Amino acid sequence: TICIEVVNSKYTDPEFGRADAIFDRLAWGADVCARVASPRVKILFDIYHVQIMEGDVAANIRKYFPLIAHFHAAGVPGRHELDDTQELNYRFVARTIASLGFTGFIAHEWRPTPGRDPLDSLRTVLEIMDL
Repeated sequence: TICIEVVNSKYTDPEFGRADAIFDRLAWGADVCARVASPRVKILFDIYHVQIMEGDVAANIRKYFPLIAHFHAAGVPGRHELDDTQELNYRFVARTIASLGFTGFIAHEWRPTPGRDPLDSLRTVLEIMDL
């Protein structure tokens, strides 16, 4: 399966986004999937980038779920931990994904906050995302 990843074009720093991204809106990716019309072309739903560009993460997951093959996760802002220091409630996001029957992988692409123990952060993510 080929996964096309939604990436934000809002941030010009390549550590946080891609100003030159052509797939920065989910509707664009859905259109590509429809035009290609192959079950082997799917969306890689990057929760961090979707929150920055469109918001409504849970609603967008539900809307585009049939086209989603994989998820990426990172805290917003700053691509940090998925805990209560971020603007998204990742427990709710995880429940939304699980309620749809997703059995694939969610890749955690976070940058540990300076001064925090990365292993503790990873343990917290496992507690939040493990349903």
